[in-house]
Amino acid sequence: MNLLLVEDELSVSNFIKKGFESEGYLLDVAYDGVLGKNFFDKKLYDLVILDINVPGINGFQLCEQFKKDRPFVPVIFLTALDGLDDKITGFESGADDYLVKPFEFQELLLRVKALIRRSGTKGLTEKKLIVGDLEMETHGKIVTRAGKRIELTAREFSLLEYLMINKGRVVSRVDIAEKVWDLNFDTSTNVIDVYINYLRKKIDKGHEVKLLHTVVGMGYTLREN
Repeated sequence: MNLLLVEDELSVSNFIKKGFESEGYLLDVAYDGVLGKNFFDKKLYDLVILDINVPGINGFQLCEQFKKDRPFVPVIFLTALDGLDDKITGFESGADDYLVKPFEFQELLLRVKALIRRSGTKGLTEKKLIVGDLEMETHGKIVTRAGKRIELTAREFSLLEYLMINKGRVVSRVDIAEKVWDLNFDTSTNVIDVYINYLRKKIDKGHEVKLLHTVVGMGYTLREN
């Protein structure tokens, strides 16, 4: 597992790095936001740990950028800011969790393990996701089927990326709501069904083999018949 830590306090970053490496994780440390953004752009991470008050680009801004580029990479804030407004801003910027300093390393470790387990980001360590003749370049955000380029909106891309990461697995509307939309998504709406139909028209129309399937009463799956 590859982790990125953006933390400008040397003693804290050394403590965290030592702890995770003793558990078998690989962890890169960026001491300011600009360096953190450079690291994130050049390498695929399974999870990011962010302080908020860091030089260059603050944690809120970084989180927004990270989630825009790779929405399925979990981000956890680790900060001394413990106010409700700070937590609200953190989650609104896209964070998956928020832990206040001072902290116990064991709690941080448990939260990181839980986020990675839920996120299913192992597939993101690959530069290319493939299901049949459907291919996705996660870095360049390029999707093709049978060699023909498919144009997707940002939301359609995020939805397809989640389905491709979980290829062959049935994902429920609740799974999609949590991973592709946000924590406050209203699951009673039909927005997910609408976007599934958008995707189906774009990736399956004109192809004999259909990849996107509805499993009645359970959800959706992306697989070859």
